[in-house]
Amino acid sequence: MSVQERYPLPIEAMYNTSQIPTDFHSHLEYEIYYFHSGKCKLLIGDSIYELAPGNLILMNGMTLHYPSIDNRYEYCRTVVHFDPAFASGLFQPPFLIPLLLPFERQTNRLISLRAEEQARIEPLLERLCLLRQSDDPLSHDRLILCFQELLLLIYEFAHMPSYGQASAPGSIKQQNVQKLIAYIEEHYREDLELDDIADYMHLNKHYLVKIFKETTGITLFHYLYQRRINQAKMLFTMNPDRSITETAFEIGFKYVSHFSQTFKKFTGQSPDDYRKGIARPLE
Repeated sequence: MSVQERYPLPIEAMYNTSQIPTDFHSHLEYEIYYFHSGKCKLLIGDSIYELAPGNLILMNGMTLHYPSIDNRYEYCRTVVHFDPAFASGLFQPPFLIPLLLPFERQTNRLISLRAEEQARIEPLLERLCLLRQSDDPLSHDRLILCFQELLLLIYEFAHMPSYGQASAPGSIKQQNVQKLIAYIEEHYREDLELDDIADYMHLNKHYLVKIFKETTGITLFHYLYQRRINQAKMLFTMNPDRSITETAFEIGFKYVSHFSQTFKKFTGQSPDDYRKGIARPLE
């Protein structure tokens, strides 16, 4: 049995992996996202981030997020996922700094790092990714130390004067899409119709559908259903015994059968199988 199998660490570190999500997604882990190069709009919740090299984003993974990538440019980024409970356990006394505070105070935060700050974090991220691929006791322990150093550095950066919080989208089209996503976030539990959304936005519904797809890469109602299913997953995670029917109605579905079909489409599992997977004790 390998070291990683005997002593698994709830830390994932990936640089420019080919496993780039092609849809809105969420996860229970916290996320550190560092943008190296390319052209990308990162959509997180109801915000659109126009990324620039050196952007560091601290994210609560349960917020729906998705990188809309311009494939004409090489897309390079490093992503670190980690279990917050595990990370908190690494920083008990005599450690003094609450290292997870930057992730807990604000659901998502963008920090634009200057060249000298990029030169400090990039070697750490590279080392973390390399150690994560190794499988020996020394690499295991060095990975933990490297991860601790990374969180200490991020805490330091997060308490610097803000150089670049998420800026308002530059174009009218992007501003409309951000407004639309915010509207869906507020009303996704309701029986939303395209005409109602268009009336709120004061825009032609066909134009609305067009600009949403151009900006996000997915359709408006694909996003709406993804948001609802994400909420269902959160509700089931908090209470695996929760009623499927109650959940379906609470998140905006009129028919339980439609909810079940949509849930399986987005997760690959039926709602009941998903609940059983959460409730099943670890072996």
